[in-house]
Amino acid sequence: MSSIAKKENLVYQRPALRTEKEYSFCPGCGHGTVHNIILEVIEEMGLQEKAIGITPVGCAVLAYEFMNIDMQQAAHGRAPALATAINRMMPDKAVFTYQGDGDLAAIGTAETIHACNRGENIVIFFVNNGIYGMTGGQMAPTTLPGMPSSTSPYGRDVETMGGPMKITEMISQLDGVYMSTRQAAHTPAYVRKLKKAIRQAFENQQARKGLSFVEIVTNCASGWKKTPTDANKWLEENMFPVYPLGDIKIDGKLVK
Repeated sequence: MSSIAKKENLVYQRPALRTEKEYSFCPGCGHGTVHNIILEVIEEMGLQEKAIGITPVGCAVLAYEFMNIDMQQAAHGRAPALATAINRMMPDKAVFTYQGDGDLAAIGTAETIHACNRGENIVIFFVNNGIYGMTGGQMAPTTLPGMPSSTSPYGRDVETMGGPMKITEMISQLDGVYMSTRQAAHTPAYVRKLKKAIRQAFENQQARKGLSFVEIVTNCASGWKKTPTDANKWLEENMFPVYPLGDIKIDGKLVK
């Protein structure tokens, strides 16, 4: 087969900015897919030398082992604060945070809301699987009503624990947020939509439009005690009705 034919038949390859380290995420986890998409966009936009990623605590922190770009670790929940400092000191960089729901929507709620309110010129990637993944499957602010976890074995009780927090809708009301969208990554069609959103977020950041917020609803097969296939099915049947996919704010204007 000629080199040209081989190129034409190529449908997938390791992103050039991925390290050689094998992913250590659980089977079926969406983190690896999201990592690949972010790195593909950074490479395609020529941002390799500009990109600076900030990861906090939780499964998200493993990103620095797999992303061959400048990375910085923040304390639990404080990634937006660190991203603010880096962006203000080096405004020519492409600064982004990569955070899970237990981090961003719980201990990091204040940092998230205030960075969004100030309109910091950064990108926030918010991976929402409705549970604390790395630390034992505890209930998170995004856990669904009736959804069991290690700290709510009989399911989330809305009367005593409150309902799931829709962070993306909340921060979309703030003037500093230029773009907010909710996407998924468990099928090729969703991957294409997510990649388009990620590229738009980085384009906004490079044009100094303000803060772009990309939520990715994904599964946690291990935390949910399901097979990867069943977890994806449960994701669509249960997570999507509570966290509907699509754009919420584009070009500084609410769209729904």
